Amino acid sequence: LLQRSAKNDLRRRAIASFAGAKRAQKKSPQRFRRMSTQNMEWSSLAEKNEEWIKMDDRKDNPSKKQSRFQVAKVDFAVEKHSDGESSNGEDDLDQDGDGQPDGQSWNACTYDTHNVRSLRHYTREALPRLDHYRNLMSVHGHMERPTLDELHNATLTLMPDQKQSLEKSARNAADEVAIKGKGAVKLGWIQGVFVRCLLNIWGVILFLRLSWVVGQAGIGLGSGIVILASVVTMLTTLSMSAICTNGEVRGGGTYYMISRSLGPEFGGSIGLIFSLANAVAIALYVVGFSETVRDLCKQQGTYIVDGGLNDIRIVSGVTVICLLGIAIIGTEWESKAQMVLLVILLVAMVDFVVGAMIPPSSAEQSRGYYGWSTAIALENVGPDFQEGENFFTVFAVYFPAATGILAGANISGDLADPQTAIPKGTYLAIIITTISYVFFAIVAGCVTVREANGLPMVNGTTFEDVRNCTLTGGCEYGLLYDSQVMELISAFGPLVYAGIFAATLSSALASLVSAPKVFQALCKDRIFPHIEVFAKGYGKSNEPRRGYLLACAIALGCVAIGELNAIAPIISNFFMAAYALINFSCFHASYAKSPGFRPAFKYYNMWLSLIGAMLCVFVMFIMNWQTALITFAVVLGLYIYISYRKPDVNWGSSTQAQIYKDALNSVYRLQTVQEHVKNYRPQILVLTGDPSHRPPLVDFAYSITKKLSLLICGNVTPHRLTYRSRTALTNRANAWLERRKIKAFYTLVRDEDFTHGVRSMLQSSGLGKLRPNVVMIGYKSNWQTCDRQEVLKYFTVIHDVLDLYMSVCILRLPEGHDYSEYADQDTAVTTNGKKLDMLAVPGGIERENSSGAFPRNISSAQLSMGGSSREPSPPATPHMSRAAGMPGTASEKAPLAEPEPASVVVNVVPQQQHHQGAEDANKTPDEPKELPLSINQFLRKQKKGTIDVWWLYDDGGLTMLIPYLLTTRNNWSGCKLRVFSLANKKEELDREQRNMASLLSKFRIEYSDVTVIPDIVRPPAESSKREFEELVRKWRRTEDDTEVEHDPLEISDSEMLALKDKTYRHLRLRELLQKHSKNATLVAMTLPMPRKSTCSASMYMAWLETLTRDLPPFLLIRGNQTSVLTFYS
Repeated sequence: LLQRSAKNDLRRRAIASFAGAKRAQKKSPQRFRRMSTQNMEWSSLAEKNEEWIKMDDRKDNPSKKQSRFQVAKVDFAVEKHSDGESSNGEDDLDQDGDGQPDGQSWNACTYDTHNVRSLRHYTREALPRLDHYRNLMSVHGHMERPTLDELHNATLTLMPDQKQSLEKSARNAADEVAIKGKGAVKLGWIQGVFVRCLLNIWGVILFLRLSWVVGQAGIGLGSGIVILASVVTMLTTLSMSAICTNGEVRGGGTYYMISRSLGPEFGGSIGLIFSLANAVAIALYVVGFSETVRDLCKQQGTYIVDGGLNDIRIVSGVTVICLLGIAIIGTEWESKAQMVLLVILLVAMVDFVVGAMIPPSSAEQSRGYYGWSTAIALENVGPDFQEGENFFTVFAVYFPAATGILAGANISGDLADPQTAIPKGTYLAIIITTISYVFFAIVAGCVTVREANGLPMVNGTTFEDVRNCTLTGGCEYGLLYDSQVMELISAFGPLVYAGIFAATLSSALASLVSAPKVFQALCKDRIFPHIEVFAKGYGKSNEPRRGYLLACAIALGCVAIGELNAIAPIISNFFMAAYALINFSCFHASYAKSPGFRPAFKYYNMWLSLIGAMLCVFVMFIMNWQTALITFAVVLGLYIYISYRKPDVNWGSSTQAQIYKDALNSVYRLQTVQEHVKNYRPQILVLTGDPSHRPPLVDFAYSITKKLSLLICGNVTPHRLTYRSRTALTNRANAWLERRKIKAFYTLVRDEDFTHGVRSMLQSSGLGKLRPNVVMIGYKSNWQTCDRQEVLKYFTVIHDVLDLYMSVCILRLPEGHDYSEYADQDTAVTTNGKKLDMLAVPGGIERENSSGAFPRNISSAQLSMGGSSREPSPPATPHMSRAAGMPGTASEKAPLAEPEPASVVVNVVPQQQHHQGAEDANKTPDEPKELPLSINQFLRKQKKGTIDVWWLYDDGGLTMLIPYLLTTRNNWSGCKLRVFSLANKKEELDREQRNMASLLSKFRIEYSDVTVIPDIVRPPAESSKREFEELVRKWRRTEDDTEVEHDPLEISDSEMLALKDKTYRHLRLRELLQKHSKNATLVAMTLPMPRKSTCSASMYMAWLETLTRDLPPFLLIRGNQTSVLTFYS
């Protein structure tokens, strides 16, 4: 059936194509010819399909022909007829002697493709494709594989509108790839990396300072300086090669590699100063060029204005503008200009070598050039440091020549294959330039003396006379004093000047191209605010023309200053800081042992990378320790700013991997630490449902654990959730916690039974010693009106907590803590249709260490997540119905998620949008005016008052510890502790009071008053008894129900009689609470112990209702009978 369906489909397409061709013939002959060719292909496919069906019918025919294809080229293979003739006249041209197509003879494997076409009809599985692993925003196109739900659930299919959306997204991605890829200029490793590195390393140091280095350090140490600098750059290149071969490298060069390895903090700081350093370096190189032009003009007796600084400014300005024109034209023309400059530079170097072979004239001998001499070579082998120079100062002068290794990496976005081009081109450039520098240093040291006074070689002037500086009052020539030694030795001096011009202009042009491209990548990532305007690219190669103009403006400004000697060391230190971080990036990525760090370049070692980073820092300080400190200060300042601003990006950096590794090691170490009472911390699991539905409960729990211990918000849902729905709910809860500045974890458990779900959560939450030891729940205010099974489940949860040897806390608020109604309804709608959560921190209330002063960005990670799944939108936060009326009446539920509507959408709103609609969201027509105050009651500073602690029974001290921790918070600092306790004997009240005061003093807990209750056993008032009888009337079992099956929630007469004394004690406690704690800010009391098989759920809830009704915020606490306080040091 599938084969016949395929056959009919091919025929229909062929008929439709012929019909379209007839219509096209009338309009466009060219289109008709193109469609005719397509029709022939369809006809051929139809005929071939018929042959397949016929061959399938002849199963007993051993000589049947099978279609075959090459692995590297999926196509219809050329078949041969049974008579041995080719089915196509061009078959002999397409096949080589081995029967393989031309160019594919390396692949000898062929496969039977008889049923390949119909594979998609048999399975939903996707075959491995590179496009499955691309980012959603990749310009090469992203292909989605089937989701796990689509493969696992047999009935899950896509809706028609989703299919249309996917097809439209695929078409848009294909169009974007076609537009961006059309005509883009991509460079190979020679023109893109090798040539650029050569031109930057062969700079003015080669022509103007190498002879001075040899004069000071000698041939031996001079060669050592060159080799040491090459070792530093070689180690940096090792690290850079490992990083750039660990995945695709895009535009941005150094910034891209560091930011994706170490994160946006290091990457952003280095990217900014590296771009600035390259922009200022343009001025440095251009000024060097202009000074040489000015000197040549002086030799000819000409000048532009004054032959001084103004001439340099004019020549430099014109040169910068000319270079800007070359850069704006495009990378292709800039690369051609670099090739021309390289040829000039090579000619100048050959001119020097040829000149060294020519015997010197007498004039040249008077200036210290004597030709090849063993005596001069032996004399110049050792060092002769003068004028306070030493090895490190000479090394600092030379090292800027080796800082051109990133010239190719900085234009990584313009390279055809950066992973191959950057290591190959950079290494080859370093090797060649190192050999050339050592060779030129040896040549200069073997043919030229260190000092020469310039006396003419006439009238018996000897070699010693020329080297005697006292005869002329000082020497002006020789390796130490003459910067034009290269020109002196060369065969044709002007060619050396041409080499100097080529070296300076090539370096300036490379910096002019590198700075905007690195800055463009930085702007695209939006690490810093208000610079996105420079991210726009132009032309087929996405040229940063705005960045070119900015770099040109910076260069012109520096050229106008003219005095750049103070800035030059800072620029060199900026480059060295980038090298140090590249080395450290490789070391850190290797040390973090992330499975994602798998470089294709295998010849690296993390310890060599660390040595390279330390060498770079060492070189920074020996070059100029003041500028090194300035560099560190700038990098540190930018790092702190970016860290404080917290850019919302996710690049999978090694910093993230290291955080995981450190956390894992810390948890392992914590597992081996023995518990001690002095180190006890209340680690709270608060049953909140969706955290945004119960902000006061979450805020109160965080007031206890803030900067102290673990806080987990638990949610139990009875609904089956897909992975994406679960992820969306978790992300929304975490986003709400982050907006509210609450450091907590969120856990979601799916179970149809609330009790079983909580039991699973209690046993599985946490890791190692990071497990909750306290469970906090909200008081069930609607226990009288809700379903009876909910009351039983609520009571069962308390028993489960105690069975697991955990402490329990129950918080009751007068206004309630369930605000799910307002979380679902009272929301503002933005222009894009998204709802904004109104339950957020108000504008006037900020958490400590808030980062609200800096705006936050929408990350590329968020963009790449959007639309990545083909599932329907997940359900919204579980909606909880509330009775009409003020919050806190008999309408609160236990932390139990009710059935949620299937059509609601979960939206995680960015913080920026949230602030825009916060004011409107906090004011809705149906919203009580005091609602924001109730929601945020624990965020603001509490009024001065008391926290009354009714420490009735010794539960290990948790009843006393939690109120004390609250008093250490800023919001509760104005509240004093008042302690109430019971007396064993009414005759010893004074002793009991002194004992309690002494106990609190030993615990080092400050209190304002201690009160001992002597008459707790006094019978309560009759009015209190009547109120309690009315409270439990609904739950009482009547005499007529004796034959009915026992209801565990009903209160029998025997239970009332057995618990009479305990009930009266609780009624008496209520009277005392009304007397002493009516105006307290918070009341904390030991929770009555619910004894199993003794007290029913309804009776226990009646006790809690009696104790907590019509009182300030009330916290019931029951420890696990293990000491959490100690008076030992």
